[in-house]
Amino acid sequence: MLVNFRHDIHMLQQNSYRIDRYWRWLNNSGDISSPTRMVNVGIMLLLFSTLLTPAVNAIIVACTCCVQAYILLRKKFKKPLVFTPRVKRIYSVCAIISIAISLSVILTVGRGGSDAFLYYTGGQLSLGIILFLCIFSWAIAILAVWVLKPVEASINAKYRNEAISILKSMPGLKIIGITGSYGKTSTKHYLQRILSERYDVLMTPGSYNTPMGVIRTIREMMKPYNEVFICEMGAKQVGDIKEICDMVHPQIGIVTAVGPMHLESFKSMENVRNTKFELIDALPSDGLGIINNDFEWSADRPVNNVKAVRYGVSSQDDCEYVATDVKYSPSGTQFTVEGKDGTRLDLHTRLVGECNISNLVAAVIVALHLGLSHDEIRRAVDSIDQVEHRLNVKRSPGGVTIIDDAFNSNPSGSRMAVDVLSQFKDGKRIIVTPGMIELGSEQEKLNWELGKQIGEKLDVAVIVGAYNRNALVDGIRSTDFDEDNLHIVDSFADSQVLLAKILKPGDTVLYENDLPDSFK
Repeated sequence: MLVNFRHDIHMLQQNSYRIDRYWRWLNNSGDISSPTRMVNVGIMLLLFSTLLTPAVNAIIVACTCCVQAYILLRKKFKKPLVFTPRVKRIYSVCAIISIAISLSVILTVGRGGSDAFLYYTGGQLSLGIILFLCIFSWAIAILAVWVLKPVEASINAKYRNEAISILKSMPGLKIIGITGSYGKTSTKHYLQRILSERYDVLMTPGSYNTPMGVIRTIREMMKPYNEVFICEMGAKQVGDIKEICDMVHPQIGIVTAVGPMHLESFKSMENVRNTKFELIDALPSDGLGIINNDFEWSADRPVNNVKAVRYGVSSQDDCEYVATDVKYSPSGTQFTVEGKDGTRLDLHTRLVGECNISNLVAAVIVALHLGLSHDEIRRAVDSIDQVEHRLNVKRSPGGVTIIDDAFNSNPSGSRMAVDVLSQFKDGKRIIVTPGMIELGSEQEKLNWELGKQIGEKLDVAVIVGAYNRNALVDGIRSTDFDEDNLHIVDSFADSQVLLAKILKPGDTVLYENDLPDSFK
């Protein structure tokens, strides 16, 4: 029972403790009717049957539960459960609810309150309660989150007020907000590196892009001598960005992209765009909004409340800054940032891919606005390291090139990654991917299109898992792709076994997206 709760709380954590998202995952993943829960239903029926003696039933139940617990404890996750104070609170309430249910049954039986119970021994009832709680542990976890809502709200309010007080004590702090359907984390890292040439910069670490992640950054990492705070802002529903802006009050805002991400929760592209532009709408009249015009949904969105600077790489119309003369080489990328104000800045970076160039242009615009010289910008851009799992190129000792684009795949980024891989001419060009997720009604169509692109441009495709399998495979088979080079595997571990057999020096492997544990 305790191990079952651990699994349920783990999945709750991966779904941001949001009951609606967790419920959607329960239904999509089939966890409610998983083999483990169905086995528990079966042995619960056996327990209360007259086929075997209670002692034999108890042995069967005990052995089955031990095996299940062993399997769950041995299971490996890419994102393990983090035992935060919130997790401990949820675990505790789950325990209290379980004890309350158990005691209510025991007290009822003890008083003879139900004739139906009198047919069974205390041992049968005790084991039955445990099995019942295992079968419905997901419901108890949801109930625990709901019960704790007032507690969590009170704790969050306390921490939020502390963070606001810290920011108010630093009136000279320059606050930069970054949001977008994709590209925001890379842009954050690039901007931090460039601005560090002149300023003391703090940025939200990792994926601390939720309100509580931002609050934790401010409370635990902000120092009085920080001069710039770069705040990544993530969103999965309308109002998420506004909530962060109301707390940190950014003076500069960057919208890196508006695309079909998290459509399951946003429901429409209009909601996606409106949420991303909550950052621009929150800027003060003397602030600066920086908007990527490479995406239709951001390019045609008017901005009237603040000065807006637009930039682009593939779409350069109506842009104040553009990237030109983009040339890829084994050492990275050479390109030029040109501005309508006469700016011309020749740059070299070790990064590859149009998405990275676009993110760099946004960072350069902020750097110019904050007074950095061309030499400072040039030196910083040349020294920027690749961000892990985001089109990260490295070479293995065996002579195989690895392109790691495993984090947070999206339609635009996937197309770009496949294009980058297609430019490698030595050896086989191999992609390993489970496809893209959280695309709502567009999921099948966009994964089919990715499969078609793979079939047209690459040599070997390894499709992982069942979540997007049919759409990807159908897209690949719509081309002249060699069926012998299409491999379907159940897990990432299986893909590694396959690659060990087919890889040769000179080959290039692209790892495109890596589904979180909540998707199969």
